Amino acid sequence: MSTTPAPIPAPTPTPVPAPSHGLTPAALHRLVQEGRAPRLLDVRTPAEFRTSHIPGSSNVPLDTLREHRAELVAHLDEDVVLVCRSGQRAAQAERALAGTGLPNLRVLQGGIVAWEATGAPVNRGPERWDMERQVRLVAGSIVLTTGLVGVFVPGAHLIGTAVGAGLTYAALTNSCAMGVLLSRLPYNRGPRPDLRTVIAELRSTR
Repeated sequence: MSTTPAPIPAPTPTPVPAPSHGLTPAALHRLVQEGRAPRLLDVRTPAEFRTSHIPGSSNVPLDTLREHRAELVAHLDEDVVLVCRSGQRAAQAERALAGTGLPNLRVLQGGIVAWEATGAPVNRGPERWDMERQVRLVAGSIVLTTGLVGVFVPGAHLIGTAVGAGLTYAALTNSCAMGVLLSRLPYNRGPRPDLRTVIAELRSTR
């Protein structure tokens, strides 16, 4: 006796992340000049923030924001713009805050690099190499060293090949594992602010 085969369940669609809402540096500069500046959250490390930041912005490192977003959101205005070096970490912060109910959450397009390129004002501190330059130095040094060592040690050049593959992947995915690792060094992190310090700064800039 023949039996009717059971229907094959339809595959569950993969959720598509919501697109990032951006604000151009020119538009932000205009809001600042008109006295309608939104809350600016700079999600870079404290060391990066001390080197240069937009006047009036508050430093809430990405790790701190992810860990304490529930506590922080109570001290945020409805209009928030997230800032980092180029926009990548700010987009991650936007995704972390997406479910907190903030109605007007945006990312500064191009980050502080694009902001500075427009000639907008920046508060500067002690100069230090930015993360992109550090990545180029470390990656280039590894490739150069393994290439030279490979003359005497067969196979050593493959380490440089792996670094090149990693950089290619980073470009294709707009991510950088080496940058993440370097950002954890004391030189780049600086003292991590505790939650009380971050909240106090948010209150003082409200």
